[in-house]
Amino acid sequence: MLPGMTAKPLVAIVGAGNFGAALAVSLQGVGYRIEAVIARSGGASLKKAERLAKEVGARALVDPAGLRAHLIWFCVPDAEISRAARAFAGKIEWKGTVALHSSGALTSDELAVLRSRRAAVASVHPLMTFVRGSRLPLAGVPFALEGDAAAVRVAGRVIEDVGGYAYPIRKQDKAAYHAWGTFASPLFTALLATTERVATLAGVKRKAAKRRMIPILLQTLANYAAFDAGDAFSGPIVRGDVDTVKRHLNVLRRVPAAREVYSALARAALQYLPAKNKSALKLVLEGEPD
Repeated sequence: MLPGMTAKPLVAIVGAGNFGAALAVSLQGVGYRIEAVIARSGGASLKKAERLAKEVGARALVDPAGLRAHLIWFCVPDAEISRAARAFAGKIEWKGTVALHSSGALTSDELAVLRSRRAAVASVHPLMTFVRGSRLPLAGVPFALEGDAAAVRVAGRVIEDVGGYAYPIRKQDKAAYHAWGTFASPLFTALLATTERVATLAGVKRKAAKRRMIPILLQTLANYAAFDAGDAFSGPIVRGDVDTVKRHLNVLRRVPAAREVYSALARAALQYLPAKNKSALKLVLEGEPD
């Protein structure tokens, strides 16, 4: 903690979106006091801030002037972080204060204007997905931390309090780190949506497809959790079944986007996972005769 900062500092949350709401509720649940939830003036942003503030016993504000919080956590979209920091810079006494943001792709330098005013700053990103209407608890969630030593120390203590765990990341690794997270959740969701579309080729409606896929999806994740990726891999590629892959590619001509996804993932499988008849499969995927 910084000199003069209590074990559980007074907190202000900037932004009442999906993560900001989950964070505020989790912090309050382990004894942190939320002074304010801050939003843009007017419109839906302020209404969400008012609802969240009421839920956690805080005030909803559009102007940070007069805040007493020693921990200011920016939970706004990436493109708004530096703008919000500049807007706040002249309105609060920053010496002895910790400022955090939760971008996965951007570094703590987005808060450089606050660092220049003697705040300790850091980026603190949860490797987790937060969607509308979800209030996911933060227990068990990994957080990647990067920034000033004092801010990282405070953030680590907060994360420990909510039941998460923290690990360091280098500034130069953040773009790759965020790409990794994007594969793990948003693009995985895109794959599921594509899978639903492919089901319609077999005469299965999307809602029914989703219901029927859940068991195999859950077992696939269970296999991946229990074994390494290679031992969790099954299907025609691991068997080297060239004729089946040809049939898949042929029927998927009716859904070109899905065919592109299939081909890309199959090529990745040939590179990263065990498979028989790799040369023949590669030729098929490249559209060449075997």
